[in-house]
Amino acid sequence: MSARGLLGSDEALAVRYDLALVDLDGVAYRGHDPIDGAAEGLAGARAAGMRLVFVTNNASREPEAVAEQLTGLDIPTRAAEVMTAAQAAAELLATRVPAGEPVLVVGGAGLHTAVAAKGYRIVGSADDAPVAVVQGYAADVGWQQLAEAAYAVQRGAWHVASNLDLSLPTARGFAPGNGALVGAVRAATGVEPASAGKPSPTMYRLAVDRAGAARPLVVGDRLDTDLAGARAGDIPGLHVLTGVSTARDAVLADAGERPHYLAADLRGLLVPHPEPLPEDGWWVCRGAAARVVDGALELGGRPEDAVDLVRAACAATWDAVDRGAGPDPATVPDLPR
Repeated sequence: MSARGLLGSDEALAVRYDLALVDLDGVAYRGHDPIDGAAEGLAGARAAGMRLVFVTNNASREPEAVAEQLTGLDIPTRAAEVMTAAQAAAELLATRVPAGEPVLVVGGAGLHTAVAAKGYRIVGSADDAPVAVVQGYAADVGWQQLAEAAYAVQRGAWHVASNLDLSLPTARGFAPGNGALVGAVRAATGVEPASAGKPSPTMYRLAVDRAGAARPLVVGDRLDTDLAGARAGDIPGLHVLTGVSTARDAVLADAGERPHYLAADLRGLLVPHPEPLPEDGWWVCRGAAARVVDGALELGGRPEDAVDLVRAACAATWDAVDRGAGPDPATVPDLPR
């Protein structure tokens, strides 16, 4: 099967890979609420010898606060096991800006701490002549801060975004994310920012280097950030169906956003993963089957596991797309989560 397709594993992913790069919102928790199977799956992965680093595009909080929240959800975590977009943004900043230079920070405590830790002088106004603007999400970011960022960028400051997520999952639904706030500065200046967060693989590479891992696995719920970053970084990616991107989204995913594995939730780390294979014109995954005929996706078989039907549908659709004969998206149903 194409390298852009699903992979199979005869052993549990927690055994096959030595490090899981785990997203937070929509994967380990949703807002302040736990996600079914998250604590069980991560505890089992640790017991199997897999190490964990929680890699989040959220730049508003410090690693200690993230670790405390996870621990309170029965996922014991140390601050050293958290890699935030704020830390990645500070690392990206250091590739061009010497320590000691003035930097305008727009964001929360986590971003301020990460930038200060790299030795920069944090300023609050464009009139302080910052050489760079570093922007991350915080719930209290408002017009005045966005305006200062725009003034500084117009005057030549380098614009670095912690991430470009347009939406942010919360307990009440999806709220505007950092990408939406960055978009306001981009609209005012016409300048495209550099981004440290996913889908850039920067954070993944930093986390892998920190852990000294040889066989990392990305685990996420968003195709356009988590899994796109996995593809960009040439790291296998597990898409769990507990967050933003649905099973139908996975079937219709662009080649650069396709996951390598699929699971209902984080307990998918603890089991083998069957690989869909072609058989008599169908793509078959255990009891599930799918094919594309005359531009339409057809589903069949007697799947015992709903995820197997998603796997088969992905394999059939991706194969057809790669051959230039992909299905009409209208023929792809809302598959089970």
